[in-house]
Amino acid sequence: MVRLILMLAVVIIEYVYGRPRLSPLPMKDGCFLVSPEVEIVRLEGEAIILSFPMFDRVLEVRNIAPLNAKYIISKDNVTEGAANQGEGRVQQRVKQLWFLPAQAADSGEYICTYRNETYCVTGSITLHVFESSSVDTQELTYPMSALVGENLRLSCPSLSDFNDTEGLIEWHKDSSPSAPQPGEARSFHQDRGRLIVPAVRRSHAGVYMCRLSVLIDDQQYKVSRTIVLRVKGVDPVTPPPTTITTPDLSMTSNHGLISSTVLIFRPPVIISPQNGSVFESPHGSGLELSCDVLTECQMAESTEVTWLVNGQSVESSYLDGRALQGGRRVTRVSEGCRIELRLVVVAMTEEDVKTELKCVTQNPEGRQEVVAHLQLEDSTFTWLMVAAVAVSCFLTVVSIFLYVLFKPKRKNKMDYFLARQNSSF
Repeated sequence: MVRLILMLAVVIIEYVYGRPRLSPLPMKDGCFLVSPEVEIVRLEGEAIILSFPMFDRVLEVRNIAPLNAKYIISKDNVTEGAANQGEGRVQQRVKQLWFLPAQAADSGEYICTYRNETYCVTGSITLHVFESSSVDTQELTYPMSALVGENLRLSCPSLSDFNDTEGLIEWHKDSSPSAPQPGEARSFHQDRGRLIVPAVRRSHAGVYMCRLSVLIDDQQYKVSRTIVLRVKGVDPVTPPPTTITTPDLSMTSNHGLISSTVLIFRPPVIISPQNGSVFESPHGSGLELSCDVLTECQMAESTEVTWLVNGQSVESSYLDGRALQGGRRVTRVSEGCRIELRLVVVAMTEEDVKTELKCVTQNPEGRQEVVAHLQLEDSTFTWLMVAAVAVSCFLTVVSIFLYVLFKPKRKNKMDYFLARQNSSF
């Protein structure tokens, strides 16, 4: 409703005042000049696709579509163009320039020109292609930041021009495969090409590289991106583990038995929801659930918490697309560390009735699971309450109206005394 009102307001404003005036484009060499695109930095030997999104957006906003216009991409303002149409190592495909693969000599400024006999618009983009042996890592990186305790999902950036990349991405951290890492075997896993880092710690900071192979014209090409992750915050302080001292009967000395210390960790415990819980929500309404797990702080990082739908992962279940699992958070409490994992159902339907939701937690010390169910809230009682309130309001208004209409009129005391004074008595 709000969106509809805003759209109507925009239409009315445009009708009354006309469309907002756009600032005129500067001209150079007889062509209207668009601001340059963001520079692109890549590695040689990889497939590169150059696009001009800012240039295309200017054409769209200003409704520029000259008849019989040509879209030409050239290097360093060379008029004959930079590539062959659909063949060779460098190809122009519609409004993109493809390098299959790129070479260091491809570095330079590329000009896109949209022109006909009387109209011309140009834009530009600068491409830097580095040799693998001389590349500066800082030039190729995408900086990212995260907070300690955050549930992080890293996506391989700038892949939208390549098709069917999901699930084919290989992740590495600090020049070695990201999973498993020594001491971090349970820290990372992948979900549809994204790298999942639950409960981020300062040790997770570093350089991540995502690599994949793309199939273009029945030939494989390499593509890679590098991310520098910076972690802000301080790791939670964990108390020392519970210890007990037991005598070691296998060893004795002149002074008696020798004692040994054993670390005792408790298995994780699900404190919410309770087993057999039923979550209700009206038809079409959203629902947010939280699985809360209590565990030793030393075991928090290795403690896995997940939601299952009818025994399947959320992504593999029928709720995929209508439910989202995420928002893992670890907080320190008096009994240890509390792990929260949310499950959000966007809209409830009849299909969700009796759906079994299972929260599962496990670590090397043990495993626990609880079962809950989804249920549509009975709207009959709600409508009865609404009807009762409406009837009560209606009867109240009618009663007040009738009272005012038939209220007996009282005689004015002043008129009464005046009548007595004028009487013969």
